[in-house]
Amino acid sequence: MRYVSAIISWAIAAWMCFIFLGSLPYKFSQHPDTQHIFSTIGGWLKGFLGEGIGDLFTNIGPYAVGSFELLTSIVLLLPIAIWLIRKMRGQTMGNTRRKFHRIGGLLASMVMIGAVFFHLATPLGIEVLHEGKSDGGSLFYSAVSIVILGVVLFFINGNSEETA
Repeated sequence: MRYVSAIISWAIAAWMCFIFLGSLPYKFSQHPDTQHIFSTIGGWLKGFLGEGIGDLFTNIGPYAVGSFELLTSIVLLLPIAIWLIRKMRGQTMGNTRRKFHRIGGLLASMVMIGAVFFHLATPLGIEVLHEGKSDGGSLFYSAVSIVILGVVLFFINGNSEETA
Protein backbone atom coordinates (compact mmCIF):
# COMPACT_ATOMS: atom_id res chain seq x y z
CA MET A 1 0.00 0.00 0.00
CA ARG A 2 2.86 2.41 0.74
CA TYR A 3 4.06 2.22 -2.87
CA VAL A 4 0.59 2.94 -4.18
CA SER A 5 0.33 6.04 -2.01
CA ALA A 6 3.82 7.10 -3.12
CA ILE A 7 2.86 6.76 -6.79
CA ILE A 8 -0.38 8.67 -6.25
CA SER A 9 1.49 11.30 -4.27
CA TRP A 10 4.07 11.83 -7.03
CA ALA A 11 1.36 11.92 -9.71
CA ILE A 12 -0.49 14.65 -7.80
CA ALA A 13 2.73 16.58 -7.17
CA ALA A 14 3.59 16.35 -10.88
CA TRP A 15 0.17 17.76 -11.87
CA MET A 16 0.48 20.62 -9.40
CA CYS A 17 4.00 21.48 -10.54
CA PHE A 18 2.90 21.30 -14.19
CA ILE A 19 0.16 23.85 -13.52
CA PHE A 20 2.19 26.11 -11.22
CA LEU A 21 5.47 26.12 -13.14
CA GLY A 22 3.65 26.40 -16.47
CA SER A 23 1.94 29.60 -15.33
CA LEU A 24 5.09 31.35 -14.11
CA PRO A 25 6.10 32.83 -17.50
CA TYR A 26 2.65 34.43 -17.69
CA LYS A 27 2.76 35.81 -14.18
CA PHE A 28 6.34 37.10 -14.29
CA SER A 29 6.24 38.61 -17.81
CA GLN A 30 3.14 40.81 -17.45
CA HIS A 31 1.37 38.74 -20.10
CA PRO A 32 -1.88 40.42 -21.27
CA ASP A 33 -4.01 37.51 -20.00
CA THR A 34 -2.43 37.78 -16.55
CA GLN A 35 -2.85 41.55 -16.55
CA HIS A 36 -6.53 41.09 -17.41
CA ILE A 37 -7.08 38.59 -14.59
CA PHE A 38 -5.31 40.57 -11.88
CA SER A 39 -6.68 43.94 -12.98
CA THR A 40 -10.23 42.52 -12.95
CA ILE A 41 -9.73 41.26 -9.41
CA GLY A 42 -7.89 44.45 -8.39
CA GLY A 43 -10.76 46.55 -9.73
CA TRP A 44 -13.21 44.49 -7.72
CA LEU A 45 -11.06 44.83 -4.57
CA LYS A 46 -11.10 48.62 -4.94
CA GLY A 47 -14.81 48.58 -4.15
CA PHE A 48 -14.22 46.79 -0.83
CA LEU A 49 -10.75 47.64 0.37
CA GLY A 50 -9.99 50.91 -1.38
CA GLU A 51 -8.04 52.11 -4.36
CA GLY A 52 -4.62 51.46 -2.81
CA ILE A 53 -5.24 47.77 -2.10
CA GLY A 54 -6.87 47.24 -5.49
CA ASP A 55 -3.96 48.86 -7.33
CA LEU A 56 -1.45 46.94 -5.21
CA PHE A 57 -3.16 43.64 -6.07
CA THR A 58 -3.25 44.56 -9.76
CA ASN A 59 0.47 45.40 -9.82
CA ILE A 60 1.99 43.00 -7.28
CA GLY A 61 -0.54 40.14 -7.31
CA PRO A 62 0.94 38.21 -10.24
CA TYR A 63 4.41 38.27 -8.68
CA ALA A 64 3.16 37.36 -5.20
CA VAL A 65 0.97 34.50 -6.42
CA GLY A 66 3.66 33.30 -8.85
CA SER A 67 6.27 33.34 -6.08
CA PHE A 68 3.99 31.33 -3.79
CA GLU A 69 3.37 28.82 -6.58
CA LEU A 70 7.12 28.57 -7.22
CA LEU A 71 7.74 27.98 -3.50
CA THR A 72 5.03 25.30 -3.46
CA SER A 73 6.61 23.57 -6.47
CA ILE A 74 10.01 23.60 -4.78
CA VAL A 75 8.51 22.04 -1.64
CA LEU A 76 6.82 19.34 -3.75
CA LEU A 77 9.98 18.56 -5.75
CA LEU A 78 12.52 18.86 -2.92
CA PRO A 79 12.25 15.14 -1.99
CA ILE A 80 13.92 14.31 -5.33
CA ALA A 81 16.99 16.39 -4.47
CA ILE A 82 17.11 15.02 -0.94
CA TRP A 83 16.75 11.46 -2.27
CA LEU A 84 19.66 11.98 -4.68
CA ILE A 85 21.90 13.39 -1.95
CA ARG A 86 21.03 10.60 0.46
CA LYS A 87 21.46 7.98 -2.27
CA MET A 88 24.98 9.25 -2.98
CA ARG A 89 25.76 9.04 0.74
CA GLY A 90 24.27 5.57 1.08
CA GLN A 91 21.48 6.75 3.38
CA THR A 92 17.79 5.84 3.29
CA MET A 93 14.98 8.22 2.38
CA GLY A 94 12.92 8.00 5.56
CA ASN A 95 9.72 10.06 5.72
CA THR A 96 11.04 13.01 3.74
CA ARG A 97 8.71 12.70 0.75
CA ARG A 98 5.66 12.28 2.94
CA LYS A 99 6.50 15.37 5.01
CA PHE A 100 7.20 17.61 2.02
CA HIS A 101 4.21 16.37 0.03
CA ARG A 102 1.96 16.91 3.05
CA ILE A 103 3.18 20.51 3.41
CA GLY A 104 3.06 21.04 -0.37
CA GLY A 105 -0.52 19.80 -0.49
CA LEU A 106 -1.53 22.37 2.10
CA LEU A 107 0.32 25.18 0.33
CA ALA A 108 -1.20 24.27 -3.03
CA SER A 109 -4.72 24.12 -1.60
CA MET A 110 -4.29 27.47 0.16
CA VAL A 111 -3.22 29.37 -2.94
CA MET A 112 -5.87 27.75 -5.12
CA ILE A 113 -8.67 28.36 -2.61
CA GLY A 114 -7.89 32.02 -3.23
CA ALA A 115 -8.08 31.48 -6.98
CA VAL A 116 -11.40 29.66 -6.74
CA PHE A 117 -12.78 32.40 -4.50
CA PHE A 118 -11.80 35.15 -6.92
CA HIS A 119 -13.26 33.24 -9.88
CA LEU A 120 -16.58 32.86 -8.05
CA ALA A 121 -16.84 36.17 -6.18
CA THR A 122 -15.52 38.68 -8.72
CA PRO A 123 -16.49 39.69 -12.26
CA LEU A 124 -13.70 37.36 -13.45
CA GLY A 125 -16.14 34.44 -13.39
CA ILE A 126 -15.63 30.75 -14.01
CA GLU A 127 -15.02 31.27 -17.71
CA VAL A 128 -12.40 33.98 -18.22
CA LEU A 129 -13.19 36.14 -21.24
CA HIS A 130 -10.42 38.33 -22.63
CA GLU A 131 -10.23 40.02 -26.03
CA GLY A 132 -13.17 38.00 -27.29
CA LYS A 133 -11.58 34.68 -26.33
CA SER A 134 -12.70 32.30 -23.61
CA ASP A 135 -10.56 29.93 -21.61
CA GLY A 136 -13.56 27.59 -21.37
CA GLY A 137 -13.20 27.59 -17.59
CA SER A 138 -9.82 25.83 -17.71
CA LEU A 139 -8.19 28.12 -15.12
CA PHE A 140 -11.08 27.66 -12.72
CA TYR A 141 -11.26 23.88 -13.14
CA SER A 142 -7.48 23.56 -12.75
CA ALA A 143 -7.71 25.56 -9.52
CA VAL A 144 -10.54 23.36 -8.22
CA SER A 145 -8.59 20.21 -9.07
CA ILE A 146 -5.57 21.48 -7.14
CA VAL A 147 -7.68 22.40 -4.10
CA ILE A 148 -9.10 18.88 -4.01
CA LEU A 149 -5.84 17.11 -4.83
CA GLY A 150 -3.95 19.24 -2.29
CA VAL A 151 -6.28 17.95 0.43
CA VAL A 152 -5.80 14.39 -0.88
CA LEU A 153 -2.03 14.89 -0.86
CA PHE A 154 -2.18 16.14 2.72
CA PHE A 155 -4.18 13.15 3.94
CA ILE A 156 -2.45 10.33 2.04
CA ASN A 157 0.88 11.51 3.42
CA GLY A 158 -0.38 11.87 6.98
CA ASN A 159 0.79 8.56 8.41
CA SER A 160 4.45 9.29 9.08
CA GLU A 161 5.11 5.72 10.30
CA GLU A 162 5.18 4.44 6.71
CA THR A 163 8.20 5.21 4.55
CA ALA A 164 8.17 5.69 0.83
